[in-house]
Amino acid sequence: MECRVLSIQSHVVRGYVGNKSATFPLQLLGFDVDAINSVQFSNHTGYAHCKGQVLTVEELNTLYEGIKLNNVNHYDYVLTGYCRDSSVLEMVVDIVGELKKANPNLVYVCDPVMGDHGAMYVPENLLPMYRDKVLPVADILTPNRFEAELLTGRKISTEKDAIEVLDLLHNKGPETVVLTSMDLPSKSGDQFLVVLGSQRTVLPDGTNSRLMIRMEVPKVDAIFVGTGDLFASLLLAWTHYHPRDLKAACEKALSAMHHVIKRTMTYAHKITGPGKRPNPAHLELRMVQSKADIENPAIVVEATVL
Repeated sequence: MECRVLSIQSHVVRGYVGNKSATFPLQLLGFDVDAINSVQFSNHTGYAHCKGQVLTVEELNTLYEGIKLNNVNHYDYVLTGYCRDSSVLEMVVDIVGELKKANPNLVYVCDPVMGDHGAMYVPENLLPMYRDKVLPVADILTPNRFEAELLTGRKISTEKDAIEVLDLLHNKGPETVVLTSMDLPSKSGDQFLVVLGSQRTVLPDGTNSRLMIRMEVPKVDAIFVGTGDLFASLLLAWTHYHPRDLKAACEKALSAMHHVIKRTMTYAHKITGPGKRPNPAHLELRMVQSKADIENPAIVVEATVL
C-alpha cells in the first residue's frame, strides 16, 4: 500500500497529543505521514506550565510552498486537529481544495477541535470558519458533543437530538460523521459514554445509502488528553481498510483506544500508588507500549446498527 497523509495539528515535545498522538498509529497501520505542526508546545496545556510557539499563516504558507516547489504535494488524506488561528484554518481549506483538484479521491478527515464540557478553548472566530468553510470540504468529521452543538446550534440531550444533529452535519458536507464521548442515557447504565456514527454513501445508481451505528464505551475516572487525536487517526486508517463499513472501522478504532487507555490507567495507578490521583504526566497515553493493540486490536467495543 502506498498511502500518504498530510496531518496539520499540534505538536508537543513531551507526551502524546496532536501529531504526536496521530503519526505513530498511522505509521503502524501502513501510512506515510507528512506532519505540519500548528503549534509547538513543551507539553499539553493540562500541565501547570506550558511553553512554546504558534504557527503563523506565513509560516504555513512557506512550508506548503516548499512541498509544492518539489512537486511532492500528492496526498491521499488530509487530517486536521487543533488549530488556534482562523487565518491558518482558512489556508488549510485552500490547501485541501488544491489537493482535491489534483486528486479527486482525496479524503479530508477533520477533528473540529474547539472545546469540551461547555467551554471553548480556541478563539471564538474559529467557529464560523469551521461551520461555513471547513465542513463543506470535509469528508469525515469527528466532533465531540459540545463541538457538534456549536456547529449546528442545536442542543443534544437525547439520542434523538444526536441523530438530528448528525443529519444537520451531513447536510453541511461530510459523508461520514462520528459524534464522540456523549454523556447520554445508556442502555448499559451510567458507566458508559455513547458514540454515534453515520455514513451516507451515494450508490452507483445515484441513490443514497445510510448506515448508522451506536456504541457504548466504558467511562474512565481520569482526564486524558490526546484521545480525540488518536481516535481521528485510527478512524482514518480503519475507514481506509473498510471504506463502506463504518461499523467495522469504528469497532477497531474504539477497541484500540480502549486498550491504550486501559494500559495507561494501569501504569498511572502503579506509579501513584493506591488512593492517589494520577497527575497529567502519569496519564500520558502509553502509545508505544500499545503497538500490538493498535496494529491488531481485539474487538472489545461492539457497535449496534440502528
